[in-house]
Amino acid sequence: MWRVRKVKTITVLGAGSWGTALAMVLADNGHTVNLWGHKAEQMEEINSKHTNEKYLKGIKLPEGIKGFSDLSGALEGVETVILAVPTKAVREVLQKVKKTVSNPVIIVHVSKGIEPDTLLRISEMITEEMDDRSLRDVVVLSGPSHAEEVSLRHPTTVTVSSVNMEAAEHVQDLFMNQHFRVYTNPDVVGVEIGGALKNIIALAAGITDGLGYGDNAKAALITRGLAEIARLGSKMGANPLTFSGLTGIGDLIVTCTSVHSRNWRAGNQLGKGMKLQNVLDDMGMVVEGVRTTKAAHQLARKYNVQMPITQALYEVLFNDVPPKQAVDSLMGRMKTHEMEDLFNILGEKMTE
Repeated sequence: MWRVRKVKTITVLGAGSWGTALAMVLADNGHTVNLWGHKAEQMEEINSKHTNEKYLKGIKLPEGIKGFSDLSGALEGVETVILAVPTKAVREVLQKVKKTVSNPVIIVHVSKGIEPDTLLRISEMITEEMDDRSLRDVVVLSGPSHAEEVSLRHPTTVTVSSVNMEAAEHVQDLFMNQHFRVYTNPDVVGVEIGGALKNIIALAAGITDGLGYGDNAKAALITRGLAEIARLGSKMGANPLTFSGLTGIGDLIVTCTSVHSRNWRAGNQLGKGMKLQNVLDDMGMVVEGVRTTKAAHQLARKYNVQMPITQALYEVLFNDVPPKQAVDSLMGRMKTHEMEDLFNILGEKMTE
């Protein structure tokens, strides 16, 4: 059986479902976990009842998880920080971390998004906000993983990536156990792009399900959605093979087909006729795909990449185009060769 090399104290920033589930994995491996959230009553529940009912209903948390509403207490003396907050909160939280830590830390980000307007990936946002005094390395953790299933200790596989593979392997050792298998991949761009853009396709898949279009339509969306992701990712410097792995097709499948997926659920409600703001209010949690659709729309224009699914979803989300009209416009596009994308991507890579 695989064993953790050395027990440590690790801080998880963000006590939502994913941050809490990852805290459970780390605690199962014998680590002490400081789980930070800004709501004192939630942290009190974690410490007194060992539950986080709002986000992981019915789950008993390991006693090795300690809740903190005080950031300085949560960060005291730690070397590794798991950043599990929504993309829109990343900069605000990092600014506080930078002022608080007393030594350079490894930041492992587990969120999946791209910042609109700046068009920065989360690892780039981290590097921009932190400095040499506060940041040692950045690691990305991504892959097909619903918090609800991780908290039940169901078999899960993910990928960690960093420009410093020693840092990636360090994080691999922290998390890996018999339920939670961790692979390494040096392609940071591909891992982040795959993890972020799959939420767009999941929204679209939810819409087609909400419209009642069935499995044929969803299979087409997943397949052509992967082509879009690979097309843009390759232009941005990613290895095309990354998108055939866990953070590409793996994450895409699980997010487009599972009722656990917030993005699929949001799209499903849009397909049934609900307005976007009502959907977001009803969800009660961040739907990263909405913000990412705006960023990907901007990236497609920047890199001159055709992304018809992203474009159609953008029209639904931000220009009030009816979902059925958007799907019909996708089906009415000019004919093309299915392998054209693959030929173009491989051709570009061979000439580099």
